[in-house]
Amino acid sequence: MAIQFNFLSSMLILVLLSISSVEGSGGGGGGVIDVVAKFGAKADEKTDLSKPLLDAWKEACASTSPSKIVIPKGIYFLSTATLDGPCKAPIELQVQGTVKAPADPGAFKEPKWIAFNRIENFKLSGGGVFDGQGTTAYKREGCKDGIHIGRSDGVNVLNSEIKTGDDCVSIGDGSKNLVINGVTCGPGHGISISSLGLFKNEEPVDGVTVKNCTMTNTSNGVRIKTWPGAEPGTCSNIHFEDITVTNEESKVKLSNISFKNIHGTSARPEAIKIICSATLPCENVELADIEITHSGPTGPAVSQCLNVKPKVSGKQNPAVCFAPIPAKPTPTA
Repeated sequence: MAIQFNFLSSMLILVLLSISSVEGSGGGGGGVIDVVAKFGAKADEKTDLSKPLLDAWKEACASTSPSKIVIPKGIYFLSTATLDGPCKAPIELQVQGTVKAPADPGAFKEPKWIAFNRIENFKLSGGGVFDGQGTTAYKREGCKDGIHIGRSDGVNVLNSEIKTGDDCVSIGDGSKNLVINGVTCGPGHGISISSLGLFKNEEPVDGVTVKNCTMTNTSNGVRIKTWPGAEPGTCSNIHFEDITVTNEESKVKLSNISFKNIHGTSARPEAIKIICSATLPCENVELADIEITHSGPTGPAVSQCLNVKPKVSGKQNPAVCFAPIPAKPTPTA
């Protein structure tokens, strides 16, 4: 399940998730809309929050003065919600409680849970939690959790904690002037500018800064992912700085694994990389008839191994476990 931001040409957008609690609901005046007090939302983990939230959004979006929608403390069930603009004035959605997704991913007709579209001057705050019920969703193919931002201008993701089975934040085409600061990510894939060049007529990605972030047990940390031989596009003015990456050693024992008759070309020189845990080495690994080549400025294809002694048969190119291991190798097993 995903939280999706698609603001088009929005400006001065601030997104704050899972920070320490800020001011209370403030009552019913001053442009504050309480979904419980005004629209009957119930924090009972079974009554759908969708209609009260959409009703509150409709009222706030039509207002000509700034509004704040408050979801008070408690645990709420939300089937799905798409909050559309454009709106007439700034809106803040303050989530103080926990909003939970359906436990069954089959309940979703589209690969998104909450979407914010075509909004300017929007703020998401409050110290609350969006619980995507990930332990259930991860078992289903195609269930991407996390936050996706695309075709948006001026989005800030600040002081947030994101745990997911995919990208904590995925950044798609058309993202401009994006700042991700103070995010703790993991487990998950990391923070990614991803899948660029997959579709026709993609818009440029320009001006992305990711800083002061911590990646814990993520498979990639921070990355830019493009599709080879696909559609043209541009990605520029990207800055990753002050990033801390930590990975705990795997506690999964791997054994009786075979790789047979694998051939082709590798985009990276490390065509074969079997990096296993020092406390739980891989056992009974077999490599048979491997032919993988790489051509590039860094040299030919290589094979790296750690804490494994594979059984080898047939042709082997590159030579098995021949290349040296870096001081801190990226774990694959």
